[in-house]
Amino acid sequence: MLAAIPLLILPFAIYNLAMIGMFGGLAGLNADMVSLSMLSGATWTMRFGDLLIVGALLLLFVELLKATRTSSRALMDHLLSMILFIVFLIEFLLLAPAATQLFFILMTISFIDVIAGFAVSMRSAGRDVSIGL
Repeated sequence: MLAAIPLLILPFAIYNLAMIGMFGGLAGLNADMVSLSMLSGATWTMRFGDLLIVGALLLLFVELLKATRTSSRALMDHLLSMILFIVFLIEFLLLAPAATQLFFILMTISFIDVIAGFAVSMRSAGRDVSIGL
């Protein structure tokens, strides 16, 4: 059952923790995490929110790898991913602190997880042909 839990719940939970005041609130998501001087003389900065997006993209990659494996948990995994996306959408529409670009990008990543998961499962279902003799 634990393997069916969508990994994208982690960035969702981190954002919600920031909404309730942890990590310095939503302003903490704009805190600089890394700042590097480039050879061009420019300064490249990565904020906590940017790092959250990168982490969500890495988790999306793992979710897509999980979707390619056929197992009895695949349906539950897709269902939970869909529920997570619906919760993202409801929160985005109804809560003012969730109406940010960062939250929208995280919601879009969750949507891609849902669509890709269904596409992979439909494609693998088309190949599952058995002939009864």
